[in-house]
Parts: sequence; structure tokens; C-alpha cells
Amino acid sequence: MASANALIARIDAAVPEYRASPSNIDAEQALLGAILVNNDAYYRVSDFLEAGHFFEDLHRRIYEVGTSLIKAGKVATPITMKTFLGDQDLGGVTVSQYLARLAAEATTVINAEDYGRTVYDLAIRRNLIGIGEDLVNVAYDAPVETSPRDQIEEAERRLYELAETGRYDGGFQRFSEALTHAIDMAAAAYKREGKLSGVSTGLVDMDRTLGGLQASDLVILAGRPAMGKTSLVTNIAFNIAKVYEAEKQPDGTMKTINGGIVGFFSLEMSAEQLATRIIAEQSGVPSYKIRRGDMREDDFYKITEAAREMQSIPFYIDQTGGISIAQLAARARRLKRQRGLDVLIVDYLQLLSGSAKKGENRVQELTEITTGLKALAKELAVPVIALSQLSRQVESRDDKRPQLSDLRESGSIEQDADVVMFVYREEYYLKNKEPKPGTEEYFKWQAEMDQVHGKAEVIIGKQRHGPTGTIQLAFQADITRFTNLAEEDKLPERMGD
Repeated sequence: MASANALIARIDAAVPEYRASPSNIDAEQALLGAILVNNDAYYRVSDFLEAGHFFEDLHRRIYEVGTSLIKAGKVATPITMKTFLGDQDLGGVTVSQYLARLAAEATTVINAEDYGRTVYDLAIRRNLIGIGEDLVNVAYDAPVETSPRDQIEEAERRLYELAETGRYDGGFQRFSEALTHAIDMAAAAYKREGKLSGVSTGLVDMDRTLGGLQASDLVILAGRPAMGKTSLVTNIAFNIAKVYEAEKQPDGTMKTINGGIVGFFSLEMSAEQLATRIIAEQSGVPSYKIRRGDMREDDFYKITEAAREMQSIPFYIDQTGGISIAQLAARARRLKRQRGLDVLIVDYLQLLSGSAKKGENRVQELTEITTGLKALAKELAVPVIALSQLSRQVESRDDKRPQLSDLRESGSIEQDADVVMFVYREEYYLKNKEPKPGTEEYFKWQAEMDQVHGKAEVIIGKQRHGPTGTIQLAFQADITRFTNLAEEDKLPERMGD
């Protein structure tokens, strides 16, 4: 007998305890009752609450019908609603009687929003349980073509989506609130190094023209090969990460007050190649010397010193090639959630893929990618800098300065971008035109080379928030470093004779 009891006890322990889905029927009833008594209660919750958030099926239908009537300018009461709900038996109570009871036991309109939030939060928790169950089930019975990484990214996407919808801050806001946010932004800019509203690039003239990199902006940086696109964006990324400062908020989170946390998608170059570039730029030792090991002792000291200083900067690199825009978005969300994120960089646009199958329209695919990047910038509230190749038609012109029309599959890039910048170095093109030494043309060429040597232009072809124009920068080719042009190199505008 004892062994039988022990067996029963063991079976009971092995059977999992049944847990009901989180819900609060009383809160649902109180909210619906408040709406039936006074339709103004609906407007307190309509911004975030939908019929699908109710646990009880009948309550969903009541809220759905009530919403339809109120939106149509009619009154939602037990009398006007009963014809739309039928009159089934609810265990001794008809639908009409149930509506009347909800109205009779209703609380005040004042509590409606609190009840609505309770209903909403419980619906979010049920969704979380659903995601968890799907995660387990798919992991057990995954089809052959689905990799675990795909499943993780899909779960992350659904979780982030749920986290972003779990807010009550949508809809219209008073203009005074918008004014307060604008003043706060101006105050933050006043306090920030360089007095900028956005994140400083570390390049004075660029900051002056752009006001820094603005949150939610998609910035396209384009250029022909060898112009220095990756070098420029790497310089900017490092400038931002190395001055990062944050302060702890009352709720325990960290708020960036200077510089920023940088996420860098290097789709073309490996993380080691990128690191070599940055070490060369910071140490002043050319990258070809670092790669070959062709260094003196003081060079080696410089690069180890630079590497030591760079150990602690918040600069994160993802070197996975050939990822889709959906995968990139999932990884960016993960970085923001786990480490924080202030600036996102993609090198480069044409190496991303959309959801379209191979062979389908590339222009449509690129439209999906640029639209996705712009949406991601808004969603994460960070500037996204995406590099882009330019078409070969630049090379066929005498003046090889890029234009908006030179962007490959340019329609969507130009449309979705808030800022479009082009990198251009006259020195690169002029070097290839060297005439025979000793000739008159050679001396003329030499004079032109001296004028453009070590200089680069960043042409702003589009900017939603400010002027277009050209920014002059200094460029050191051996260490791929873009810097501010020395003041004596900046020629003042000529006065009239």
C-alpha cells in the first residue's frame, strides 16, 4: 500500500499544475459598464485598447460593436447594442440582461483608463506566453530549412514588436508638450560639447552644416570606389565612441550626454580590417606597415598605446556578410536593448538583401531596404548612416563631382534619405592624369596637385533640416584619416576689387 501511495505521489508531482492565462474579468466588466453608461469613457482607452485585448469572447464582441456605433456618431447603450449581439443564453442570463447588469454595476468614467490599462497589460502578458509557447513548439518541430538563428531572430522581432506596442503614449499631444520637448532638446544642445542638437561627428565644418547627426535620420554617404567612404564613416564612428559619456537616470537606466554608443555593420570588410584602419588612424602608423609588420620599435609602441586607449570605447562591429534588412533590424534592436545604441552605421547599402527572391526587381528590393532603414532609424530613435555606391556615369563626365542622379537605383535612396552626402577627392582623379615630366603641362599639373593635395570634399546634395553645399576636409591617405582642414587652408571669400 505504501509503495502504491508513493507511486501516486510521484505521478502527481510529475503532472504539471494547470495555469490559467492571466486575465481580469472584473476589470473588463467595469470598463465596458463605464462605456455603456457614458460613451466618453471609450475615448479614454480607444488610443491603445482594441477588441482583441479582451480575454472574454463576449466582451470582445461588446467592445467591437460599441466601437463601431461610437465611431459612426451613434450612442452605444444596452438598448442600441442588443440587436447587434443576438440573444443567446449565458447560463441563465440573456445578452440583454448581461448588458443591463454591466451598466447597472458600472464605475465612474474617471477609472476607465486604469481599467483599460489593466486589460491591455494582461493581453500583452498573454501574447508573451504565446510567443514563448511558439518558441518551444518550433524548436521541437522545426522544418529542415529553418535554422535556429532564424528562429531566434523571429522571436526577437516579435518580442521587440510587443515591447514597442506596449506603450500608452500614442495619438495627439498638446502643442505645449511638443514645445517642452523642443526646449529640452535646445537645452541639451546648449550643454553638449559643440552646442549641437545632434551627435557630433568630430568634424567641425560637418557639424556646423548638419547640426550633428540627428536622431531618427537616415543619412546616405555615397561615393565612387577609392574616394574614402568607409574611411570617413569609420573616422566619424570612432570620434563619436571615444568621447562617450553617460549619466545614470532615477529609473536606473543610462542616458548618453556626450558622444554615443556605435553599432557598425561591416558587410564588406572584416572586423580585423576595420580595427587595423582605426589603429592606423589613431596611431599615425600606416595600415600597410601594420599588415606587413614593417615597423620600428617606436611605431609598435604607438599602435599598442592606441589599442590600449581604444579597449574601453563602446564601438560594436557586426561583420556578417550578405544579411537581409530584417536580420539587420533584429540585430540592431538586440544591441540597443542589451548595450544601448546612439548611432548605427551600415557599410554598405548594396550588400544588404531584401525579402525578394533572387532574380526579382533590384530597384524594388533596394526600395524595401532604404524604407526599412528609415523605419529602423525612427523606431530606435537613432541616426542611421548607410554607405552607398555610385554609378559609373560619374567617370564619363569632365567634372567628376557626384550628383543625386548618380546614386545607383537612386529613386528610393534619394526619397527616403534625410541627408545625402558625397565624398569626392580631386587629387585621386588628377593623379591619374600626370603628363610627361619636364613639359609645360607637367608644371601646370604639379601646381594643381599642390593645390588639392591632402584635401577632400564632402558635398551635401540633400538635407531636410538645413542647407546643401560643400564641406572641405583634410585627408591623410596613408593612414586613411579625415580631419578638420587647418584654418590657413580655408580660403576666405574674395572681396570685390
